[in-house]
Amino acid sequence: FITESAWGSVWARPDLDRRTRSLVTIAILAALGREELALHLRASHNIGVDPHEIAEVLLHVAVYAGVPAANTAFSLAKKEFNQPARASEEGDPAKASQEDA
Repeated sequence: FITESAWGSVWARPDLDRRTRSLVTIAILAALGREELALHLRASHNIGVDPHEIAEVLLHVAVYAGVPAANTAFSLAKKEFNQPARASEEGDPAKASQEDA
């Protein structure tokens, strides 16, 4: 029911594009301190939202929802966006051989 309501009805409405809905969702989840924030951070990255845009949204959260909520969200965002970089560096033999040299 929740998936059908959210994705089938709300996210499919024509007046806001997916990027905008994603940024709004990130702001709300960050302000409320919800654990689903990590999932939506990853999803936003997959649809092309730039990490700098998310940082701006979280700065806005700090002003309107409080610094503690934004700090928690910033920490989570940093962790989420650094994971793929770490994984690709660890799996890159060229990078490993450069470090060994």
